[in-house]
Amino acid sequence: MTLRENNIKRLDHENYDVLIIGGGINGAVAAASLAARGAKIAIIDKGDFAGFTSSQSSNLAWGGIKYMETYEFGLVRKLCRSRNQLMQCYPSTVKEIRFLTTIDKGFRYSPLFLYLGTILYWIMGNGFTRFPRLLGRSTIKKEEKVINLGSAAGGFEYSDAYLYDNDARFVFQFIRSAMNYGAVAANYVESLGSKRDEGWWTTQCKDNETNTTFDIKSKVIINACGPYADYHNKLNHQTTKHHHAFSKGIHLIVDRITRNERVLTFFADDGRLFFVIPMGPKTCIGTTDTRVDSPKTEVTAEDRKFVLDNINARLMLSKPLTEKSIIAERCGVRPLVVTSGEGENTDWLQLSRKHAIELNEKERHISIYGGKLTDCLNVGDEIADLVKKLKVNMPHFDKIWYGEPHEEVKKEFFHQAELMNLDSYTSKTSSEKLSQRFWRRYGAQAFEMLESIRADPTAADLLIERAEYVRCEIEHAARREMITRLDDFLRRRSKISLVVTRQELEAAPGLKTACEILFGAKADVKYQEYFDTN
Repeated sequence: MTLRENNIKRLDHENYDVLIIGGGINGAVAAASLAARGAKIAIIDKGDFAGFTSSQSSNLAWGGIKYMETYEFGLVRKLCRSRNQLMQCYPSTVKEIRFLTTIDKGFRYSPLFLYLGTILYWIMGNGFTRFPRLLGRSTIKKEEKVINLGSAAGGFEYSDAYLYDNDARFVFQFIRSAMNYGAVAANYVESLGSKRDEGWWTTQCKDNETNTTFDIKSKVIINACGPYADYHNKLNHQTTKHHHAFSKGIHLIVDRITRNERVLTFFADDGRLFFVIPMGPKTCIGTTDTRVDSPKTEVTAEDRKFVLDNINARLMLSKPLTEKSIIAERCGVRPLVVTSGEGENTDWLQLSRKHAIELNEKERHISIYGGKLTDCLNVGDEIADLVKKLKVNMPHFDKIWYGEPHEEVKKEFFHQAELMNLDSYTSKTSSEKLSQRFWRRYGAQAFEMLESIRADPTAADLLIERAEYVRCEIEHAARREMITRLDDFLRRRSKISLVVTRQELEAAPGLKTACEILFGAKADVKYQEYFDTN
């Protein structure tokens, strides 16, 4: 029986303090926070964990420098502190990165004025990152020859942070942490609605893999459905003052544009920030900001044209980027928080990514609106405070529930890795040592990789060369990461399908071997399913 199958059996036979519906970043941190404190937690998602908005971000953890223009200094201060906390608690995963911003002549603010703004931004972040720099045209040309300086007045450079792997992997680490603390999690389990009787919620659920239904009983429900929060509240007859408005954002993945490990930032034709972001061997370009009425979105020809036109106008490339240059696309909606009656008359580009949490104390129901990766630890703590208010027993309330393992654990891992000469297995095509990659991806669970390789050195063999995943990692994913469909592994537990083309994946003999490890007798079906639907 797989981990998922066992968890679904438990969901059907046990009662819970809290059922969390939605396995994006908000649901994941809520589960990790509550489970670590001793509450009995269940978490489900109708698709894969981080399968929607939380896998379509820019992979940035940033303090919201753009909100300074609308004088939301309190929000910026809070986000900067949250960014700093993520960098402190996840130093292997959330890393500082420089942002180089070019300003055109005639822009609404001068480079000097904006540079002074970055110093204020740095101060609001407690000077946690490197100090900003004011850049003239000659300095920009020297450091980033790819930038088109034809209409540039100058620029500046400042720091924020980015996720080394990807957003969905970051989210899953909180799901994994919650399970380590006893939470029961299952993906592809959909809530069909809940009813309340004698102090308990009974939620009817559907296993979307088998089409079977079952019930989950809980004292409290947390609606962490992201863009579908309003829809699910209607199912459960909940009325809230907050609602969601939707903004579609897309990114295009292309071959690496610059070898420098920095984000290039411009102001796009619509006036908002536009990024060129390193993504391993590739570059992620975006994003758009298009008002939409539904969470379901797709990349349109107009979206592609906007991104390609903006990047081609701002960079001097040997060949302009075209649709043929696109390796992969990301498309999702930002769930923006509005209060009843707000939204239609609000300046669309000025809506921020702040979060709001509503409590129905009488019915013991909590709804989470909005939010962003940067602020996720605050969401986890705020949820714990509200659940405590609902009299749920949490015997370890002061437990620190986030962060990488203790420094001594890390030292021991690298000591063992050095003694067994682990890094001799590192691929010649990779600039990163295998020990570093194991620790960043798995933390304390990386000891399992060492044990596998000691038992069988072929466990360190690369299965998908350009993806940099070795056999023991895929075996670990099969056991511990609830891989239900191939896309779960290629797109969310890893970023393989974002940096390796479909043609390269189809031609990779190791992918079928990976499928056999992940799915056993269902390998061929899962393999074909992936290429038929993606």
